[in-house]
Parts: sequence; C-alpha cells; structure tokens
Amino acid sequence: MAIEIKATGKSVPSTRLTNDDLAKRLATSDEWIRSHTGIEARHIAGGETACSDLALEAAWAALTMALGQEGCEAKSLEEIALTLDIIIIGTATADYYGCPSTACIIQDKLGARNAAAMDIAAGCSGFIYGLETAAGLLSIGASRKRALVIGADVLSRFVDWDDRGSCILFGDGAGAVLIEKTGNLSTGPDKRGLLRTILRADGSGSEHLVIKRGGSRNAFKPGETIETIPHLEMNGRAVYNFAVKAVTEIIEGLLKEERITIDAVSRIVPHQANARIVAAAAKRLGIPEGKFFLNIKEYANTSAASIPIALDELNRTGELHKGDLIMTVGFGAGLTYGGNLIVF
Repeated sequence: MAIEIKATGKSVPSTRLTNDDLAKRLATSDEWIRSHTGIEARHIAGGETACSDLALEAAWAALTMALGQEGCEAKSLEEIALTLDIIIIGTATADYYGCPSTACIIQDKLGARNAAAMDIAAGCSGFIYGLETAAGLLSIGASRKRALVIGADVLSRFVDWDDRGSCILFGDGAGAVLIEKTGNLSTGPDKRGLLRTILRADGSGSEHLVIKRGGSRNAFKPGETIETIPHLEMNGRAVYNFAVKAVTEIIEGLLKEERITIDAVSRIVPHQANARIVAAAAKRLGIPEGKFFLNIKEYANTSAASIPIALDELNRTGELHKGDLIMTVGFGAGLTYGGNLIVF
C-alpha cells in the first residue's frame, strides 16, 4: 500500500503588492527587503476574501487535475468530490475563531458529503502535519481511499502594517494536494508515495510567534476599546535561529532514517519564509542551494500554503516527474517543524 499525491492545485489573490508599494508607506526599500529576505512581491486577498475562499479554489484546481487520470473513476468534479473521505486544512487564519472549522466550510462548498473534515493549527508547518495526518487516517481505514490536504492562510489580515520588520514578510494564498491510497508499495526498489515523515515541536518558543489577543489566555472583554487589531507578533532573531536549526535537523533526519544521501533527492521544497534561512541551512549541510525550490520572490511567506503552492508550480511546469524523490521541510508557530519524504 502507498499513499500517493495524485494532483495539485493552488490559488493566489490577483492583487500584487510590491516592495516599492510598501516603500511608499514604510521606511524601507526594495533593495533592503530583497537583500534581507529574497522577497520582491506578495499577493494580498481582497476585503471580502476569506481563508476558505482561497482554499476552495485550490481544492477545485486539484480535483480538476485529477479528473481523467488513470484510476480515477469519477466523470465530473461533483463525482470526484463525493469520493473524498477526508479533508484537512492547515491554517492559522481560519474563517472563524474556534468553530466551525474551515475544513467543514470547504467540505460543504465542494459537495463532499462523505468526507470527514478538520483543521490543523500547526502554523506554517500545517501542510506537513496535515499530509501525515491524512496519510495515517487513510492507512488505518480499510474503506478510506482519497483525501484532500490543503494549506491556506490570509495573514495579511493579521499583520501590523506599521511594523516594517514583519509586514514585509507575508502574503496570502492556498495550495492543495489530492492524495490516494493505492496498491503500489511504499518500500522496495519500486516504492511510491509518502515514504516517511518527521514531525516535531518546541513549545518553549511559543511566544516567539504569536497572536496574543482573542484566545482564552487574553480574551476580549465587554466594553473594551481595542486600539489595534489582533496581530502577529514575532521575535525575528529567535525564529530565524530556530528555523535554520529546524531545517538542518529535519533534512539530516529524513536522510538518515531513509538511509540515503542528498544526491538521491531530486528537489527539496522548503517552507518559503526567508531565502536567507534556506541559504544558511544549505551552507551548514553542504547542499547546493539549487537543490532547494524557492518561489518566495513572488509570493513571500504564505504560511501553511507555501509548500503546496510550490509543489503545484513544480508539477504544472513539468519540473516534477513521476518517480522523483522530493523532500518537504518546514517550521512555524508553536514552535513546530517537520518534513516529508515523497516519491512523486
């Protein structure tokens, strides 16, 4: 049995905010942002666009790609939606606080009435956590065959646009993969699908990346005047140091557990947080930077969406081929981190 990626999809808002646009309102510059982050632009959702709207577009794109593929018995989008057994979305910016889950909203709009649905709150690691969770649920359920795993975030609603140290980093978007339990093997010379995953966390750093207001720890009070909206607060230096260590640890761990060298891996698809993090980790590991796929230049940090957006770009441009061994690696609020090793 193997858990294979069958299709990918993405959605990014049409509104593009460049570094030069930000420099008109902040004491920064295009040159400074590029040199410190690798970012040139980010896409920002319109005022009426919620997390589920972007996630739904990415989901439809993945399901559309799956139609007509070998082994897909569905003849329409409505039919393939009915074959979904599980819908998982990794997000830090759900449509609603606490309930209902954004995944349930997506399930309804897809018409996937046979699917279980839930959100995963693992910050920017949400897609990696979601992929392993969905694979596990498919593996232990004899009747379960197909799952939709989505990463989606609208962080533009939760950044302080007067804080030049953080607001320059983030953009909005969603990415999705359709995974399926197949009769192929996940071991041996002809192995396929998700081979192994490492999931880890370091809760001692929970305050380094946090939205402090609105939860049970710091709830809103009747009659209280809110001076600023709840927004993401980040200890940039602490997160950077953690991220370089996390990326290094996960890559080394996946290679060791699979008993392979980096030469066996076609591409590493990292969380797109900061190009300097990738460069530092690559140098520490002695891996050519070209092994890593980066699209942060155009999209900035889209949180849980960054890895599935990158996978979809690689897939649709023909840079991924059947049988390629790829690695994902990410880190995020929590602090969480992890990675997947996948035969595409």
